[in-house]
Amino acid sequence: MTRNSERNQQKSWVPTVLIAIALTYLALVLYIPAANVFVQAFRKGVGPFLANLTEPNFLHAAWLTLILALIAVPVNTVFGLFAAWALTRERFRGRAFVLSVIDLPFSISPVVAGLMIVLLYGRNGWFGGWLLENDIKIIFALPGMILASAFVSMPFVAREVIPVLEEIGKDQEEAAQTLGASGWQTFWRVTLPSIRWGLLYGVLLTNARAMGEFGAVSVVSGNIAGDTQSLPLFIEDAYKQYQTEAAYSAAVILALLAIVTLVLKDILEKKTGAAKKAP
Repeated sequence: MTRNSERNQQKSWVPTVLIAIALTYLALVLYIPAANVFVQAFRKGVGPFLANLTEPNFLHAAWLTLILALIAVPVNTVFGLFAAWALTRERFRGRAFVLSVIDLPFSISPVVAGLMIVLLYGRNGWFGGWLLENDIKIIFALPGMILASAFVSMPFVAREVIPVLEEIGKDQEEAAQTLGASGWQTFWRVTLPSIRWGLLYGVLLTNARAMGEFGAVSVVSGNIAGDTQSLPLFIEDAYKQYQTEAAYSAAVILALLAIVTLVLKDILEKKTGAAKKAP
């Protein structure tokens, strides 16, 4: 009895210790730094915080970040849908290789991705001579930033839609085609409603990644204030220029974006789980 009671006591405090360690770690690397961002941003009140958000460089950076997301997200949504459809509905040679290519942005450093874009489209890159002759500017301009944002956010839609398509199978689609539905009709009326929550989840993650990207965009943009400076680059540059209030104010905007993303992510996860359980 004594040994059993000692074992029960040990089992009772082990979860408590593990939870305490996890919470301490999260506090040190996440909660305290995040709270400090808000404290520093509102240290002098709401007025200075709002004033920082009306600065021309901040407004341009926010607008440029929005443009990057408005272009990268739809492109990757269409690509992700096509890729997911091809990988789940067709069996072809090289399928594993295509999956590996789609996952490449997960495994490669964003800085390396930016360098690859420079080596391709820069002045001395593979296509640099032709671009220079035709007066087309990719690097240190908006097109290069779009390429970098699209590259780092490429896998999310495909990776979220592929499991859903595999889960629902082909039965409903084949039944619709048997009844005379065309390919597009089958997609819009059968497939898309079945994958909508997974698709929205992927779009949400794609948007968050595109708007928050720093490394790849930093390499290809040149980080020129008021020209090629996205919001993450603005924060880094403002902090280096000792404009700490402006940097923290902009960081709050990105933090709020992250919070909204987490809330929507939780809602979509519940919707996706409910859709899977539904008969």
